[in-house]
Amino acid sequence: MFLYTPGITLLSSVPCVPAMSSPPAYPGIRISGCWALGAAGSNAESLDRLLPPVGTGRSPRKRTTSQCKSEPPLLRTSKRTIYTAGRPPWYNEHGTQSKEAFAIGLGGGSASGKTTVARMIIEALDVPWVVLLSMDSFYKVLTTQQQEQAAHNNFNFDHPDAFDFDLIVSTLKKLKQGKSVKVPVYDFTTHSRKKDWKTLYGANVIIFEGIMAFADKTLLELLDMKIFVDTDSDIRLVRRLRRDISERGRDIEGVIKQYNKFVKPAFDQYIQPTMRVADIVVPWGSGNTVAIDLIVQHMHSQLEERKLRWDMAALASAHQCHPLPRTLSVLKSTPQVRGMHTIIRDKETSRDEFIFYSKRLMRLLIEHALSFLPFQDCVVQTPQGQDYAGKCYAGKQITGVSILRAGETMEPALRAVCKDVRIGTILIQTNQLTGEPELHYLRLPKDISDDHVILMDCTVSTGAAAMMAVRVLLDHDVPEDKIFLLSLLMAEMGVHSVAYAFPRVRIITTAVDKRVNDLFRIIPGIGNFGDRYFGTDAAPDGSDEEEGASTS
Repeated sequence: MFLYTPGITLLSSVPCVPAMSSPPAYPGIRISGCWALGAAGSNAESLDRLLPPVGTGRSPRKRTTSQCKSEPPLLRTSKRTIYTAGRPPWYNEHGTQSKEAFAIGLGGGSASGKTTVARMIIEALDVPWVVLLSMDSFYKVLTTQQQEQAAHNNFNFDHPDAFDFDLIVSTLKKLKQGKSVKVPVYDFTTHSRKKDWKTLYGANVIIFEGIMAFADKTLLELLDMKIFVDTDSDIRLVRRLRRDISERGRDIEGVIKQYNKFVKPAFDQYIQPTMRVADIVVPWGSGNTVAIDLIVQHMHSQLEERKLRWDMAALASAHQCHPLPRTLSVLKSTPQVRGMHTIIRDKETSRDEFIFYSKRLMRLLIEHALSFLPFQDCVVQTPQGQDYAGKCYAGKQITGVSILRAGETMEPALRAVCKDVRIGTILIQTNQLTGEPELHYLRLPKDISDDHVILMDCTVSTGAAAMMAVRVLLDHDVPEDKIFLLSLLMAEMGVHSVAYAFPRVRIITTAVDKRVNDLFRIIPGIGNFGDRYFGTDAAPDGSDEEEGASTS
């Protein structure tokens, strides 16, 4: 039985991981814990087999950046692609997050194998929505003088002062809360941050790795598990030589100089002492598969305890007999509107007519929704030279976000009335085993937080998918009162669910039906909108929702 005990060291004592009484021998001359490379002779030739070919001069630099991925999949394994499975709800039926993500810290010396261990843990965990955050992304911006020092291997990148701990802490806090973050991309060849930052999204598990992962008290408090990867200094030096020469365009002399002057002293002074705060110490890094298996077993038990389960029945009955919320706006039911509803609700209506009248209703719905945007007074001059006191949009810009697949049918109507509108998409599907909505894909425009967002789905029954989509927007820092949920048809249950969880979201529809059936389908409803619109086969029960799609 694996016990999660502070300070435990996991040793390898089984045949698949041979016990080692001493570090493996590498040809060369060992001087004070580092390797002196000869210019000729068998020792140098033997070591060269471990290193990429280098000439007498500086090798061409290859542009390398810190490894923070923003788009799934982040890792492909022999079993499957990680991060592409749907993300279950990370919030409760009240729309608030009740459990923070599980954060793991991986510390250890430079080139100790932290990233490899992290990827092995991810593969063994086999859970969706994992974020790997590298401390290498958070080097501080260097001054001109520091840039010059770095170019001559005279700047200490292995000192705590080289890292932006304030940015690290704020980033990790937001990720633990399930929010999206902007992460800098560090260019190791120019020792500078790139202009474009990467976007990372909240996850179930966060793995944070870096040489100074345990060097800050506030950062330590955010980590739920702390793992120190303990690898022999000679092995770390050889790995660093291979990496810096092949990936970062450095020469051997420069790497050795930096190692002796900064890397080794920093390890002795700042990194090795943090081993005592680690919960688990893993000797020999990625070679210690027994230790990694035990870590994964413990993490599985921790994740099971944190698992959030939705009570769909409670969601359905929570707001029965309550009046409709004030944030709901229903398009006036004129004879024209009611006539179009009659046509699209009729099961005998042809696909061509269904599409035609659905589009007409979408256009009316979006025109109605735009009237709720903020406007301010403005004066323009007419061609006759006269002033006209009018109104103009008071926001920054408008972005449309469709919940796939039915929601994308509303995009043409939005584009027709909003010039140059930006469009994003979210894919949410139902887990057939749990009945919960799961987030499978999202693509949102950059800097969406200042926009008014029109969230589009053609039908909303329970509100589960709509709530998840709203939660995604909130996690991207879109203010709640700037979100407009638009749907052709909604059930009262869905209206109440969304309004209760997010009372400042504006809900706009053309009609509200009274109830849903035992399968959470809108009654009397409209049928499966996506199937009727796209001409695909309907589900056997004639449901409002698409097969595999979440109950919106």
